[in-house]
Amino acid sequence: MTEIKPRADIVAMDKYHSPQVDVAVRLNTNESPLPVPPEWIADVRSAVDDVAWNRYPDRSARSLRQAIADRHGVSAENIFAANGSNEVLQTLLLTYAGAGRTVATFEPTYQLHAHLARISGATVVSGQRDSDFCLQESEILRVLETAQPHVVFLCSPNNPTGRLEPRRNIELVIANAPGLIIIDEAYAEFSDWSALELVTEHSNVVVTRTFSKTWSLAALRLGYAIAPTRIVEELHTVVMPYHLDALKQIAGERALSYVEQMQSRVAGIVHERERIAIGLEKLGIDTWPSGANFILFRPAVTGAVGQGSGSESVWQKLLNAGVLVRDCSTWAGLDGCLRVTVGTPAENDLFLKALRVAVGKGE
Repeated sequence: MTEIKPRADIVAMDKYHSPQVDVAVRLNTNESPLPVPPEWIADVRSAVDDVAWNRYPDRSARSLRQAIADRHGVSAENIFAANGSNEVLQTLLLTYAGAGRTVATFEPTYQLHAHLARISGATVVSGQRDSDFCLQESEILRVLETAQPHVVFLCSPNNPTGRLEPRRNIELVIANAPGLIIIDEAYAEFSDWSALELVTEHSNVVVTRTFSKTWSLAALRLGYAIAPTRIVEELHTVVMPYHLDALKQIAGERALSYVEQMQSRVAGIVHERERIAIGLEKLGIDTWPSGANFILFRPAVTGAVGQGSGSESVWQKLLNAGVLVRDCSTWAGLDGCLRVTVGTPAENDLFLKALRVAVGKGE
């Protein structure tokens, strides 16, 4: 029997993954360190009793979409929900990208954008952020004019840099892009500005969100897009039927009843983010402003002559101390950089203590 092989372009791709290690303090995947309200668990447990398990779920997820729409002051027809924001992004690309089409990203940014675009068969073109990870208007215009992309990605706050994209940059893309503009706002609740108000019925703008970060529901795998109704209709044409199971629809809808508790958790994480930033500054470590639940930093090891930036050494020393952060040092434009997710106060204390030792400034 002849061995069947995947497409050549798939074989050539690097796999997207985030290595997991069994450690006491795991601060590498941008999850919320705080649990959901116990009332939500009881609420979902009770609602499960009413599920007709022998029947398919609501194919349109109407009740969930209406609850999300109410949260953002739009119509349910403006909401597309799926299995995590990743499936939202995948469906957008299957609908508007694909073979013979071009997708633009601005690096460094969330690696999955380009990965999913290539899986769809699209050609990926990349603009570059400057050394401070800001995106210059001249670079935006260069990419749009040269590539004429069918889809443009902007991540705000940007992962892994944490920087919030200025409104003027997003408006510049909207004014000049010939195709779809996707604003990935997985971390928007941790920042002080959102592009949601730029989504109109006459625009080509889509904003994507997730329940994984601010709602403490990474295990649920639920995300959504806010978009013009015509785009949402096309996404429902492409996505698999009954893709959202009944339990997920119920759990997501019930979560939206606990906005106050969510906002309280977010406020606590933002407070801890600023405390970590101050701790890094006191250690003399380079960081960048973050509007997310993580901080990108570039450590330098005292006395580490001939060891480059020392990021690999610092990462290993943190791991040896039971603290796992994300090593971004091999990513384009991120030489010597690590990324730490904001944890609980106790976890953040352990991180700062271990980091102090790792960079040679304490015991």
